[in-house]
Amino acid sequence: MNILVSNDDGYLSPGIRVLAERLKALGHVTIVAPDRDRSGASNSLTLSRPLRPRLVEPDVWAVDGTPTDCVHLAIQGLLSVVPDIVVSGINHGSNLGDDVLYSGTVAAATEGRSLGLPAIAVSNAAHHPEHLGVAADAVVDLVCRLVNHPLPAFTLLNVNVPDLPADRIKPMLATRLGRRHPSSGIVRDRDPRDREIFWIGAAGEGADASEGTDFAAVAAGHISVTPVQFDMTRHSAIHNVADWLAEPVCALPK
Repeated sequence: MNILVSNDDGYLSPGIRVLAERLKALGHVTIVAPDRDRSGASNSLTLSRPLRPRLVEPDVWAVDGTPTDCVHLAIQGLLSVVPDIVVSGINHGSNLGDDVLYSGTVAAATEGRSLGLPAIAVSNAAHHPEHLGVAADAVVDLVCRLVNHPLPAFTLLNVNVPDLPADRIKPMLATRLGRRHPSSGIVRDRDPRDREIFWIGAAGEGADASEGTDFAAVAAGHISVTPVQFDMTRHSAIHNVADWLAEPVCALPK
């Protein structure tokens, strides 16, 4: 089996190195990842300039682009062999609920899934994790399951693992995405040349962290496994919108 590993923390991140090493038990592993931290890049593609991937070590490519760029390049021709599966992570910090909309970790897996491959995004809940091996072992188990019992097409698994030793981790749970409160406000500051700068505020706490969510599972010590799809159509509203559009045209004020 040929396994493509990517992330958004960069090819030097401890998380991606631990993950790649553990996955070697299942097959040939190639890392194609950003050359620097690209957290929060979401599903962006670099279209305004060429990309320059560098083979920095055997089976390790560093790309001057986004996580989505990395996976797109790898599958569409950078690698001599098309991967059988895409695994993104291990992210330092959770990707729960609304985080999937912004996460470069999830975006890398999404690109693999959109190009027809099974895909897993995995995150450790701590920003300075101590138990990356626990998350890596969980991914090895999930990859084995996907190989033996594939999930429906275009299903992506978003996995969040508490930063706990193996003997304190509770069983995996199938969960739904929770929802966060809005992020805290922007932070205004001045740079050394007295120009105004802005920092994006921290992510909000869980607004929907009830039983069954990824938030609740991780808080209770479980590994959360959330099946994600990216058909963002609100199918239940199509009929109502059709009726709304059938109403007379709105008269604009003069």
